[in-house]
Amino acid sequence: METIYFLGIDLAKETFQAALTLDGVNISETKVENNSKSIRSYFQDLRDKFSPSQLMVCIEHTGIYSNPLLDYLTEKGIKVCVESALQIKKSQGIKRGKSDKVDARRIAQYLHKNHQQVKFWHPSRTVIQKIKALLVVRERLVKTRVQLATPIKESENYIEESLRKNIIKCCQNTLRSLTKDILKVEREIDILIKQDNKLEQEVQLATSIPGVGNITALHIIVASNEFETISEVKKFACYAGVAPFEYTSGTTIRGKTRVSKLANMTVKKLLNLSAMSAVQHCYDLKIYYTRKVAQGKNKMSVLNAVRNKLISRIYACVKNKRMYQKEYQHELA
Repeated sequence: METIYFLGIDLAKETFQAALTLDGVNISETKVENNSKSIRSYFQDLRDKFSPSQLMVCIEHTGIYSNPLLDYLTEKGIKVCVESALQIKKSQGIKRGKSDKVDARRIAQYLHKNHQQVKFWHPSRTVIQKIKALLVVRERLVKTRVQLATPIKESENYIEESLRKNIIKCCQNTLRSLTKDILKVEREIDILIKQDNKLEQEVQLATSIPGVGNITALHIIVASNEFETISEVKKFACYAGVAPFEYTSGTTIRGKTRVSKLANMTVKKLLNLSAMSAVQHCYDLKIYYTRKVAQGKNKMSVLNAVRNKLISRIYACVKNKRMYQKEYQHELA
């Protein structure tokens, strides 16, 4: 059996702390600048000791700060897993103290312990990476516009009208510019979609479902890496925070079945908006929602069931490459 070295990396903006181990106990520690030149130099030193095929790397998910490192590891074909900080923390029981060195050591120990179960990271297609970056910018612009426009709207009838008009006058150019910028980002997204046949087909299939719009479809496609990284409906429902979990133990704990707060809140919010639209404009979901509420079910619980139905329909349409059909008949029928 080939000897495997486990490298845990705690990333920061300007530097990262690396901890290398063979057995999870004896650890070699190094601090490296987080730029392409330093990363290449560090891994070149490691290659003098062992081959890239003998190395496994684990890093915490830190957004764009990890891009230079991931680009290099992908280029060299080195196995790397990207885990959430919470996943690593919860897996190691009660721990005390925190520093970059300690965190890197714990990441290396986590990888040594779980290397047979972890899922290794694979880069998304370039177009998906670009769409993801544009969606992040759009979300920030939308939030900024809401933060500015909502208080102005809610101030009606509560402050002097002349003062309110002055406030609106002060903000209207900014609000107008934000709206233009949002539209510009959306046009850039549309151009990227039209340039890629696979992505364009996925968006068309997903948006054929009543209640699902372009932005919701794109967020789901990006989050699931085109339904490959998260390939199962139930797993995506869990990721989106719409899968209900039981909370009971013995005879004393009888909590309600609830969804978890550990979720992608952006996707969850978009699914909620899609569900509310679906129960108004999709006949069968409207009937379902009305029937369940009439039976005494909690409205939010029923709406959450609609969210799950939308996820199931999106996955079914995209994976089977079929537009949504209200009265679907299987080919073998």
